[in-house]
Amino acid sequence: MADDESTSTVLVAGGANLLIAVAKLVAGLVSGSSAMLSEAAHSFGDTLNQVFLMASLRKSQRAADEEHPFGYGMERYFWSLLAAVGIFVLGAGFSAYEGISALTSPGESGSPTWPFIVLGASFLFEGSSFAKAVVQLRRNAAQADSGMLHHLRHDADPALRAVVWEDGVALVGLLLAAGGLALDTLTGGRTWDGVASLLIAGLLVSVAYGLGRQNQQYLIGKAASPELRAGIVDAIREADGVDSVIELLTMRLSPEQVLVAARVDLADHLTPEDIERAADEVDDRIRRRFPEVRHVFLDPTPDRAEERAS
Repeated sequence: MADDESTSTVLVAGGANLLIAVAKLVAGLVSGSSAMLSEAAHSFGDTLNQVFLMASLRKSQRAADEEHPFGYGMERYFWSLLAAVGIFVLGAGFSAYEGISALTSPGESGSPTWPFIVLGASFLFEGSSFAKAVVQLRRNAAQADSGMLHHLRHDADPALRAVVWEDGVALVGLLLAAGGLALDTLTGGRTWDGVASLLIAGLLVSVAYGLGRQNQQYLIGKAASPELRAGIVDAIREADGVDSVIELLTMRLSPEQVLVAARVDLADHLTPEDIERAADEVDDRIRRRFPEVRHVFLDPTPDRAEERAS
């Protein structure tokens, strides 16, 4: 269900971005506005990113096999990382080039009428896509009993996270482009148009770095959130025969899958059969309380600190 909703969000964002990119390109060529051309590159980059995100959603749904026993969930983070690189290369790179060109080699600007019309229409389309992504984010955060911003930073589907940031930045970029055009219309130059392009480039660099950094953390084995880890420790301690949790290791395999490995100190009087029952109880408690935990590995280990103290 979550995958279907993320797919729908990505498709809406991709379709909106493609239409907007074409309109911005035409308006930019007609008016000669660097900010409009920068925004066109931004939207084309976002459209390509939606392709990457769709690939991540499809590839991550493959079942586990012998070579990938924990599944393909991390495909989400890999393709989302490529999407972040796409924002940087296509969007930020071209925007910076256009901004520098406008400032160093100013030319004649055309009528701003069409750019303003396109910017207004783009704001409506981008706003609709952004609203849909925010609605999904709010719903997912509520299901996880978490705040929206906390969920966006730590636990959100990488495809949803990318759409939220891309569309949010796109709205800010549209305002910057409109401001640059308006100031140049009033002053009769192209200075503010170039400044707006450079600001758009800086904005895209910041978002690309942020998204890339988040996905990089998951690709190198980021742990589950502190709240989830604390809940898992509590669930283990509540099981009969468990004296303490010595060490808990977690790794998020995908937005819906978490791996758990724990070293636990069991009561000394337990028989082999009791140990087996305790392990089964721990496994059941964790999976029932936290459905996203798909793999649980327990290592019964004596607490050496207690032994030294005695």
